[in-house]
Amino acid sequence: MDQLSFVESFRTSPFILTEGAIVERLRHEFQIPLDKHMVHAALIYNDSYREILAEIYRQYLQIAADFRLPLMLMTPTRRANMEQIAESDYRHKNVLADNVSFLSRFRTGTSIPVYIGGLAGCRGDAYDGRYCLSVEEAMEFHFPAVRMMAEAGVDYLFAGIMPQLTEAIGMANAMAATGLPYIISFMVCRDGRLIDGTFIHDAIDAIEKETSTRPLCYMANCIHPDILHQALLHPRNDTPLVRQRFQGIQANAANLSPEELNGCEHLISSPPEELADRLMTLLWDFPLKICGGCCGTNQQHMRRFAEMLACRREEDLAPLRAGWRAAYLLDAAQ
Repeated sequence: MDQLSFVESFRTSPFILTEGAIVERLRHEFQIPLDKHMVHAALIYNDSYREILAEIYRQYLQIAADFRLPLMLMTPTRRANMEQIAESDYRHKNVLADNVSFLSRFRTGTSIPVYIGGLAGCRGDAYDGRYCLSVEEAMEFHFPAVRMMAEAGVDYLFAGIMPQLTEAIGMANAMAATGLPYIISFMVCRDGRLIDGTFIHDAIDAIEKETSTRPLCYMANCIHPDILHQALLHPRNDTPLVRQRFQGIQANAANLSPEELNGCEHLISSPPEELADRLMTLLWDFPLKICGGCCGTNQQHMRRFAEMLACRREEDLAPLRAGWRAAYLLDAAQ
């Protein structure tokens, strides 16, 4: 189907659904071994694993189609930077372009707009922030990878769970240099700061001032809706700038801090109705446009998210919330 550009869809659509968990579902639901360098970016080179990966994406695509929501999908490449590719067994393959090609097939022949994003992440561990790049180092480090994904035909670029301001600025500059629309998504703590101590407002303000082309918007991923709600309500963040430019969440199903998530050996989740209800509460105060899932979510959580967004689009949330509350209480009693 002919579809609006990603920027046009972002500007005109009340809501956009993005994908739920990928890595943790592969790890815990399907027990698939992940590459120490590529994580799940290498799965496309194994016929059986590639089909499982494709099935997860198809589930999210079907949910978006069922509720007539535009969908953002992202390449499984957050850890597949040029350094990690060079150290892997896949250094002779065009890993980034191959992943774009794999995911691009989900963009055609659909009943809804589907947008393919090139996903990149910080060089170090997003959950502890100990590895810090300067703005210039980050620009030099990330540009080759994001350029490859741009040249391979993605619709937008996405920087996932960025824990530090300087690397986020360098990443933003690298993405801006490709000419594609891009989104910066932070790793946010309960106190309203990135892991390096920068408040969300100050991070957005700095990136706006230090990039030639501003991000399309800002988000947080791998964060529980209640934690993001608290972070956004902090007086340093509850500002016109943040309310205008901060536009999305990929929700973690565990109400844990980055430090707790990093040290957690078991996947923690919450019932789909409960997590969707917490997301709904966040959206009452901060009407974010982009919503999706992260660790601990699956197709059931995403269906509840999509149902909520579709009802919010129609402004008919009260019966939905009452039904979810009853279902959650029934499950808890059993």
